[in-house]
Amino acid sequence: MMAAQALALLREVSRLEAPLEELRALQSVLQSVPLSELREQAAELHLGPLFSLLHENHREQTALCVSILERLLQAVEPVHVARNLKGDLQRGLTHPSDSVKILTLSQAIKSLSRISLTQAGLEALFESNLLDDLKNVMKTNDIVRYRVYELIVEISSVSPESLNYCATSGLVTQLLRELTGEDVLVRATCIETVTSLASTHHGRQYLAQEGVIDQISNIIVGADSDPFSSFYLPGFVKFFGNLAIMDSPQQVCERYPAFVEKVFEMTESQDPTMVGVAVDTIGILGSNVEGKQVLQKTGTRFERLLVKIGYQAKNASTELKIRCLDALSSLLYLPPEQQTDDLLRMTESWFSSLSRDPLELFRGISNQPFPDLRCAALKVFTAIADQPWAQKLMFNSPGFVEYVMDRSVERDKASKDAKYELVKALANSKTIAEIFGNPNYLRLRTYLSEGPYYVKPISTTAVEGAE
Repeated sequence: MMAAQALALLREVSRLEAPLEELRALQSVLQSVPLSELREQAAELHLGPLFSLLHENHREQTALCVSILERLLQAVEPVHVARNLKGDLQRGLTHPSDSVKILTLSQAIKSLSRISLTQAGLEALFESNLLDDLKNVMKTNDIVRYRVYELIVEISSVSPESLNYCATSGLVTQLLRELTGEDVLVRATCIETVTSLASTHHGRQYLAQEGVIDQISNIIVGADSDPFSSFYLPGFVKFFGNLAIMDSPQQVCERYPAFVEKVFEMTESQDPTMVGVAVDTIGILGSNVEGKQVLQKTGTRFERLLVKIGYQAKNASTELKIRCLDALSSLLYLPPEQQTDDLLRMTESWFSSLSRDPLELFRGISNQPFPDLRCAALKVFTAIADQPWAQKLMFNSPGFVEYVMDRSVERDKASKDAKYELVKALANSKTIAEIFGNPNYLRLRTYLSEGPYYVKPISTTAVEGAE
């Protein structure tokens, strides 16, 4: 019913000269109309009049129209937007108000990247002079320029054809020129966009063919002598981390040794930002078995790095502690089907390099009053919970089994969920009954069946001491 009210208001708006009241009403009604209802009425949504109300002299009117359009455009089919509102969107791109430009751009981004999924949509898009408009719009300011790059990369990611089209337009080349240009802040922003281009196979091929990956590697090598490298290094290193995990960690690390070298170097940095990025990247690299083996091959260097991560997990700021723990969960996890003797020996030796008594270290962290930190420590236990060496450690560590079973330790939902994941990983392991013994195995199964938030009825607690 609300949808009918919205349509009535929309009709009112299109009849009036300065419909401020109606726009305010329409904006508030739209907050409560589900998109599904608006989609059913899509044919009735005449948006042209809203675009014509975008006057530079009326700030409130323009702001209201922008907000209403953001909502209504989500309900309209992208191909319809391209066919019927193309003129409006193109005029919007040259509107003096930045909020209008950004609305039309982000709308263009949403609808265009959805349109460009279909061949017909791609052709419709590329026949128009949209790209020339985009090139003009880019001159507005940095934000708008980056938005255009995002749009181009979204369209390029759809298929090799769409990438080819965007490359021909010269906009991709312009992005890559800025990536390797002199301005360090621009560089830092562009690398994020280029990283999302590298998330598709054809995007990675293109970047490799154009020599971009080599350029990024060379910039990493040259970063030592650049006093401003801290602006862009984090993004450049993350780019390689993502590249490695999508293709093959071994090939990427062998082909670009500068990347691995830099990650190890950054862990030694005095700058916590750099350490954080290095730790994240190690976590990404070590998230699959091939990556773990690449790290293992660096021998004592990686062992020293683990000592460092263990130290930071204990002594760094809360934020960096969490990043260290997340990286360790990723490094230490082995999928059950890949738990060969060699790999189990490897994760065991990694774990023992972390500190004098790593199990106690993480248990200490998991008792701290910060839920994020607690959950991150519980995740480390969960990562190793189905590896027999870790089960033996846990079983032989005084009070550890009791700690796992004790529901009163965790106060908040997130921590209870994290503890439950640990219990589940233990209970579902093939070796647990043998290592923990049957009575403990049964307690784990009971915990599991009672669910994460079970609270003991009061009466049984009182009797417990008398058993």
